[in-house]
Amino acid sequence: MTQDAILLPMCVLAIWTILVLGLVPIRRVAASRAGRTHVKDYRYGESANVPGDVSLPNRNYMNLLELPVLFYAACLALVATKRVDQLYLWLAWAFVAARLVHSLVHIGYNNVLHRLVIFAIGNTILLVMLVRLTVSLL
Repeated sequence: MTQDAILLPMCVLAIWTILVLGLVPIRRVAASRAGRTHVKDYRYGESANVPGDVSLPNRNYMNLLELPVLFYAACLALVATKRVDQLYLWLAWAFVAARLVHSLVHIGYNNVLHRLVIFAIGNTILLVMLVRLTVSLL
């Protein structure tokens, strides 16, 4: 296994983030064409007039830019310090899987309890990565 193996889960998550971003204009344009929203509803982001199913991709996109920043930083730190091993690689893929499933639930059927459990699992995986990295640097 090479140190750069951990870059692949990073790339997959980055590509997923861009794909979710692609849903934002698709849902917005469809809603506008159906008369469910107006251009002015997006002037300052999304107004209260934007239906939930239209705003979900945008909210999920924002989620994919928040916590995963720590994941990207951890992965790059692992590469820079040459600490990538099989456990880190497994944890990285598990985190990415949790984020993908979270997105599918969020944008799909949006069960809050399911989202919460998946989100907590992903957070725990990332915390394990970060704590392990921190301890190894001490």
